[in-house]
Amino acid sequence: MSKPDKFTGKFEFLEHTADVYVRAHGTTMEEAYENAALSMFETITDTDKITPAQEDSLEVEAEDQYALLYNWLEALLVKSETLDMLYSKFQINSWKETAENFKIKAKIWGEKFDPQKHPQKVAVKAVTYHRMVVIRETDRVILEFILDI
Repeated sequence: MSKPDKFTGKFEFLEHTADVYVRAHGTTMEEAYENAALSMFETITDTDKITPAQEDSLEVEAEDQYALLYNWLEALLVKSETLDMLYSKFQINSWKETAENFKIKAKIWGEKFDPQKHPQKVAVKAVTYHRMVVIRETDRVILEFILDI
């Protein structure tokens, strides 16, 4: 994987033949996870058109970094689909790592899907482990993952 010296923005879409390949980044793990979530909803619609009017909370845990990233995005996708919601703002308030597991608690904001307001891009069917990368450096975090569309 080639790593640019400097990132601009919160995430970028990488080349992939059939699915959506994302590289999300941040200065902390929390910020990178928030940007990963934003990238997934940007795949679905224009996130600038999602008003962060309704607040909700989300807790996710897993046995390792890869499973945590997968579970975070999958939990957001399931919540979005079951409640017919779109989200545009994410704030991880608690990050705990132990020898046994990883756990995050987050606040998320969005609104009900409105076809008049939210242009549909592509539907995200699932998050995958394929080509998933988690890199934690001193001053930045890089997350790469593929969204099955």
